Amino acid sequence: MKSCGVVVEYNPLHNGHVYHLKKARELSGADTIIAIMSGNFLQRGEPAIVDKWSRAQMALSAGADLVIELPVAFSTQPADYFAKGAVGLLHAMNCDAICFGSESGESADYQKLAHFLKQHTPTINQRFKENRDPGKTYASQMDQILKELMPEQLVSLSTPNNILGLAYAKENVLYEKPMELYTITRVGSDYHEKELDEQNFSSATAIRESLIGSKKNKARIEELKLSMPDSSFEQLATHPLVSWENYWPYLKYQIEVQSLEELRTVYQVTEGIEYRLKEYIQEAESFEQFISLVKNKRVSWTRLQRLCVYILLQLKKEDMVNELTEPQAIHLLGFNFRGRNYLKEMKKRFSLPLIANVTKKNKNLWTSDIKAGKIYQMGQLGLIKEQDYYRQPLK
Repeated sequence: MKSCGVVVEYNPLHNGHVYHLKKARELSGADTIIAIMSGNFLQRGEPAIVDKWSRAQMALSAGADLVIELPVAFSTQPADYFAKGAVGLLHAMNCDAICFGSESGESADYQKLAHFLKQHTPTINQRFKENRDPGKTYASQMDQILKELMPEQLVSLSTPNNILGLAYAKENVLYEKPMELYTITRVGSDYHEKELDEQNFSSATAIRESLIGSKKNKARIEELKLSMPDSSFEQLATHPLVSWENYWPYLKYQIEVQSLEELRTVYQVTEGIEYRLKEYIQEAESFEQFISLVKNKRVSWTRLQRLCVYILLQLKKEDMVNELTEPQAIHLLGFNFRGRNYLKEMKKRFSLPLIANVTKKNKNLWTSDIKAGKIYQMGQLGLIKEQDYYRQPLK
């Protein structure tokens, strides 16, 4: 059985994602589509608008055959670690191909650049060290270096999907038997676009903005139906929605009660950022205001959001070093009949243990994610169900 992996967040799943799933099966000729999906906390450092089970249902309804959770240690990271976890899970499941969306470039371009980076890593690292500019993003500096070293390369690192696509390709070539690589051009609105698209290919950002800001505007919510499958809209309409503001009181408590020394034990609390966190926590009245006050030229909005996730979840530096070595397990969120057949035929060849049901016996493989699930529930106390213990995969 041929398989193709997609790496997703589905926050929420919209028409562009349906197109991606369809093209992934078409381009790869796969019998089985494996979706590696972030859990309840996401790459840009924010909670998912609905929980992982709701989004797994969206994925299965839209064409995915297996939905596997990307552990929180990887799902809340910049591109390289995010890709390390996702690609590692696909390889652990003997996946044949990976398909990702991008703003530009062909599959061969990403493959070629990934091999170049693998072969010239010392030179690139030295060039980056010599020309490091704290006022510029890592991506923009790397883009400039690559243009100098490999002028003919066609992958721009000025867009988030291209950055992720290259990260997948880089991680993939490290394996003895790399997966086939496919990319499709993104359709519809830009990744960060906040307005709904008239052609019904709105971005997830625009959909979230409309949902969170339109709780009493039924006409506006009805308009969203055109941007996503009915199954996705149903999950959003019937499950509690959350944003960072739901977790603001808990974050504020953590920063208030912890000493500077205690904050320094949290993953990525470096370069004195703990002083700015302490300085502005009492002044801020909302999460958005807090990030606006703490942000400066050296620390981006996204990095701060990730940092706040690490503080909220109390992810310690010493623990993350171990967890980021590789995923510990394959956590199954859901499957259909094609996914069931794949598991039946291939699971004995998986290189990581398969968790179909988190119990006290296997909880040591899922410790940080169990904690993340408990904290995620606090965003809507009494309304969000248990996220891990004894939850059966969706079928």
